[in-house]
Amino acid sequence: MFFKPVAGYGSKGVYRGSKITRRVFETILDESYIAQTFIPATERSIKIDDVVTTRKVDIRLYTYAGQLLLTAGRIYQGQATNFRTPGGGFAPVFQV
Repeated sequence: MFFKPVAGYGSKGVYRGSKITRRVFETILDESYIAQTFIPATERSIKIDDVVTTRKVDIRLYTYAGQLLLTAGRIYQGQATNFRTPGGGFAPVFQV
């Protein structure tokens, strides 16, 4: 479980539930936070320069004032998403 400030962005003020202290949890209860279930990234096989390789994929929902603005997939390798991974970056998301 993660706790994120309602008015936050860019991971500022985000707390992982398993790592917070009682004092921080009390602050979360007193302020405007949302709770989000942690879902680990999945892995997909993709072709990069004619070589099949595995990359992590996660889906992000970008919101503002409680409204969904954009849905995007991110493809990456390693612990954190970045745009320097060969074959990494944003990916389209199609609703079916």
